[in-house]
Amino acid sequence: MGTYLNPGNGGFAEILDSDYIDKTGMIKLINGRINTLNKLVCISRPRRFGKSIAAKMLCAYYDHTCNSHSLFDDKEISKTKCYAEHLNKYNVIYLDIAGFISDVTRQDGNIKKVVNKIADSIHSELISEYPELKNKTGLSDCMIAYTEVTQMKFVFIIDEWDAVIREAKNDEQTQKAYLNLLREWFKNGNFTSKAIAAAYMTGILPIKKDGSESAVSDFREFTILQPGPFVRYTGFTETEVKFLCEQYHMSFEQAKQWYDGYDFKRCEPIYNPYSVMMAMQMGEFKSYWRKTSAAESLKTYVGMNMDGLQNKILRLIAGEPVEVYTDDFENDFETFNSSDDVLTLMIHLGYLVYDDETEQARIPNEELRMEFKRLLNRPSNKRLSELVQASEKLLQDTLNGNETEVVNTIVRVREMNYAPMFYNNEQALRYVIKFAYIICIDYYLKVEELPTGHGIADVVFIPKRDTSLPAMIVELKWNETANSAINQIKEKKYPTILENYVGEMVLVGINYNEKSKKHSCKIEKINL
Repeated sequence: MGTYLNPGNGGFAEILDSDYIDKTGMIKLINGRINTLNKLVCISRPRRFGKSIAAKMLCAYYDHTCNSHSLFDDKEISKTKCYAEHLNKYNVIYLDIAGFISDVTRQDGNIKKVVNKIADSIHSELISEYPELKNKTGLSDCMIAYTEVTQMKFVFIIDEWDAVIREAKNDEQTQKAYLNLLREWFKNGNFTSKAIAAAYMTGILPIKKDGSESAVSDFREFTILQPGPFVRYTGFTETEVKFLCEQYHMSFEQAKQWYDGYDFKRCEPIYNPYSVMMAMQMGEFKSYWRKTSAAESLKTYVGMNMDGLQNKILRLIAGEPVEVYTDDFENDFETFNSSDDVLTLMIHLGYLVYDDETEQARIPNEELRMEFKRLLNRPSNKRLSELVQASEKLLQDTLNGNETEVVNTIVRVREMNYAPMFYNNEQALRYVIKFAYIICIDYYLKVEELPTGHGIADVVFIPKRDTSLPAMIVELKWNETANSAINQIKEKKYPTILENYVGEMVLVGINYNEKSKKHSCKIEKINL
């Protein structure tokens, strides 16, 4: 067994020795493409969504130098007709591109050498296996000869395929050399048809564009925007998360609140697999989303505030979806022509989810809200700082019952242009209130239009477990009075929606009068 040529099944065997959710059904989708015109597949997913695990699974299944029956005979794939037909029947080339970059840069810090390192490493292992191939002039010719000797084609499995695009983001020459290597393998009619049975590439980004199309256009791409038949294997399904919660005696409701939100057509909700497993193993629901180089780079782009980007980020933090045009994104980390390009990158990184019907993006769950909250804690420009300061003051004045100052701050936030162009209904007022109380993301879980026994509460702020702050119910009115808002809270018994809550509750009524063009506020406190 080699490092790059036929690496065996040891990597997947180690995975099976720990907690494993059976995703082997994905193999059937690859099997159905072997030796067809659709045999080249590129699947892009955010970090920590199981891409490397899937790559090692495919290595173990296809590699002819090992016997993997014991790993797969009790798995989902074993129940398919194609199981035995393709099990351990191919030469496998396994490339961890991030590993190559690490090796090269550790030696002399020169990423330009990574492309030659990839080609030379494969060539060396082929010749080590069959020394008579050393007379072949190029890697492609050597690989074709290898298939003739072994009577088996190659299955390429390339993990972190886009690492060169990400790490050499300012080095166009290195990127071009890498893409040319991929073209040599996967856009070469002579080589591709003779030597390749199938190819599976996975990474964070879709294939970089060359003009308006993918640079290696023969690949069928399945992205986080359009996962297609691979949607079940994007992350953990809700059924799988329920099973894990039962096994670990953990609350499924909390798991859903923290890690759900990746919704796709024709599939039940998808959860972040890494975070779910960490929560199960650690016995605690919290954010396991760690800092990454991609996330750090993203802060730089957000700081540019191109095309009103920071205003859109604030809308997302406030709970509003934003429209995103994703088609012009060039699938890299350096070509940004609009805020849409940056937001599309955030979708591919997993920070946002995208609804292709509404063409809107949003923050999916509590874990990601925690990450966006850091933008509030470290404001990077004057406008954001002003909003955070205003929101902090608003929350304190609300809790202190300072009705006049609450009105003043709401007016101030509206004057910062955090309002629709036409301020003419209760929805417009609700929009301003979301921004005004944006700092509450630190301390509360916010629920809008929460059904009660006798109506719907506009906004309910439920204190997080690690805070001693009181709960808040905010009721909005248009062309009525703030007192009528408070009376509605009481008459419709909105506080009963928090039946398990014990402690102080702040009732807030806010009204806007179109004739006088003034807001009014009424605050009362009760104890439950």
